[in-house]
Amino acid sequence: MISGISHITFIVKNLDKAATFFKEIFEAKEVYSSDGKEFSVSKEKFFLINDLWIAVMEGKETEKSYNHIAFKIDESDYEKYLKKIENLGLEVKTGRKRVKGEGKSIYFHDYDNHLFELHTGTLEKRLLSYKKEKID
Repeated sequence: MISGISHITFIVKNLDKAATFFKEIFEAKEVYSSDGKEFSVSKEKFFLINDLWIAVMEGKETEKSYNHIAFKIDESDYEKYLKKIENLGLEVKTGRKRVKGEGKSIYFHDYDNHLFELHTGTLEKRLLSYKKEKID
């Protein structure tokens, strides 16, 4: 039985730049650095975002796509996160058209073309919004 997510791994060109990204945007705590050793397939760093384990490993750049991970934020923090993203010189992407009530999102790529979303809504609110949209 699946009990949750163990960890999420991102392949990055530059471990230090990725560390800055995760620390500045997500206030991630760095808990491990291989420091040139390779216990896995390449050099790596581990971070915690709250209790979520994020691994970054050195490798080749990925292509941009809509594949992404979305983190939940409070709507009151929307502008704070937008400013953090802009301060790192990251491009904020135009979001998709939204149904009223499903929440707000900030989409942005990291330095290695991974797409992230910061979202203010919940699954329950989204499903309710979709249901109302069909009725109206």
